[in-house]
Amino acid sequence: MSDAATPRVRDLDIVVYGATGFVGVLVAEYLAGHSPAGTRIALAGRSAERLEAVRAKLGVDWPVLVADAADEPALEKMAAAAHVVITTVGPYARHGRPLAHACAAAGTDYVDLTGEVLFARASIDENDDLARSTGARIVHSCGFDSIPSDLGVHVLHRRVSDDDAGELTDTTLVVTSLKGGFSGGTIDSMRNQLDVVRKDRDLRRVAASPYSLSPARDREPDLGRQDDMASLKASDVDPALRGSLAPFVMASYNTRVVRRSNALRDFAYGRKFRYREAMSTGTSPLSPVIAKVMKLGLGAVVAGLSLPPTRFVLDRILPKPGDGPDEKARNSGHFTMDLFTRTTTGARYRARVRAKGDPGYAATAVMLGESALTLVHDRDKLPASGGGVLTPATALGDALVERLRAAGLEISARPS
Repeated sequence: MSDAATPRVRDLDIVVYGATGFVGVLVAEYLAGHSPAGTRIALAGRSAERLEAVRAKLGVDWPVLVADAADEPALEKMAAAAHVVITTVGPYARHGRPLAHACAAAGTDYVDLTGEVLFARASIDENDDLARSTGARIVHSCGFDSIPSDLGVHVLHRRVSDDDAGELTDTTLVVTSLKGGFSGGTIDSMRNQLDVVRKDRDLRRVAASPYSLSPARDREPDLGRQDDMASLKASDVDPALRGSLAPFVMASYNTRVVRRSNALRDFAYGRKFRYREAMSTGTSPLSPVIAKVMKLGLGAVVAGLSLPPTRFVLDRILPKPGDGPDEKARNSGHFTMDLFTRTTTGARYRARVRAKGDPGYAATAVMLGESALTLVHDRDKLPASGGGVLTPATALGDALVERLRAAGLEISARPS
């Protein structure tokens, strides 16, 4: 049975689960101001009192639904009532699996913000076949993880295909501008995954594999070592670039999402498609030094969170779950990501994804909210992938690109 074959009748269009959390409130605010008239939305979480306070602050008359993340019957009832469930409740490996499964079983579309490779892998194993049978689109990583990466490659591939310029080969996303902070939820998710892999060798191998989210590892091309956290000379990515590139903290997750998109599309990007991400450190003479320091610093934070004595110190410094920047800081944030590729015909192309607003908060609220609205209002424009555990590109594709452009994001591709 597919979502196209059997129209679904539900009382609600969208449920925002985790609506009292920091990001959940931002998503609810975005939907309150940008949803088409008549969109039926509910707020959900553990506390009716706190949900009602959010509702009053927003000035809406949306219903509230009470459901604990561990209360499977309540989650099943909530999933069955809606066309789409948005969840901002993490760490997802700890709190997210029952809800994703409930949505897959109910034929309910689902979007989240996860950047947790082990959770995404578990969801694929538990829910992909089930979601295919019910028509549910289970779409992980619909925020700063990993929409800029996934849709950036999507529009790059689309432009190269339209120009009949071959297939993608070496492709690199470069973070050229970024202003924003890490959320406490992101840090908590990192802590949780480090705890898990430290105790389980098999899960450690899954987390380390560049193809950990791929549908079938044995179908992936043999492209040699894939270094997702490399320091690079910028001109090695594109002759027009200068300076050095440092590892990008989200690369180890985003790259796996993009590789899954390619595999789900039967390697439409190309059998020689190699993908990596990095961060510009500028063009000054100190750029190579800054890149090395950033790589060492990132490694030090990961190591520090892995060891109890240093974690104790870092926990007193790093943001706590539920913490976030004030409105002024959120509005002053921004990001620009440029993607560079060389095709099998020798042509060079580049894409750009750019947005205003703190990437992990203001911009993420737009991306997550528009992902849900795409599933509700643009079903006739969605890729013909049916149900399953999908990626933003394979589940939402051009329909989401159009919505995000209309919301103010730049998503473009052109010959270089």
